[in-house]
Amino acid sequence: MSTPRPSLTLSSTVLDAPDAAELADFYRRLLGWETVQDEPGWVKLLPPGGGSGLGFQTEKAYVPPGWPASTGDQLMMLHLDFEVEDLEAGVAHAVAEGATPAEFQPQHDVRVLFDPVGHPFCLFVNEEAPGEPPAISPEWVAEQTREIAEQDRLTIQDAVAPDPSAPTAPPRQAEPDTLT
Repeated sequence: MSTPRPSLTLSSTVLDAPDAAELADFYRRLLGWETVQDEPGWVKLLPPGGGSGLGFQTEKAYVPPGWPASTGDQLMMLHLDFEVEDLEAGVAHAVAEGATPAEFQPQHDVRVLFDPVGHPFCLFVNEEAPGEPPAISPEWVAEQTREIAEQDRLTIQDAVAPDPSAPTAPPRQAEPDTLT
């Protein structure tokens, strides 16, 4: 007999930062969300219409991820996507609040930016919005592919599959059972 699944509700996505309050302030200004919890080392924002929010936790050892990933960089564990009605206006607003556009933009209809501590986030226009989405030309795709290859970016396969020529760590020995 299986145990019934408990009720689970996503409360927030939490981002680490050198200073939780400073990063929360950036997202509060960016999104217009309200602060609902503000404690030393912890801040939580919620959208005015309800739903899951964003939490910010002070982590003194925080290291910003490299994006796009390169061998040896701190890997990005997640990123936030924000839908906007006007892509260029959304970018201008984000930059005015302290975001930095990424040099490498992998898609024609999405803009990658970094928050003040280096977390990547994306702005995009809803695909169901009226009008035609911008065309992605084969030339543009080829140019982006060349740029990625020239910069020797880490691929997903490289990140999850070890290099067979890399030295391996010795197998872990079982810990002796000291409780018996």
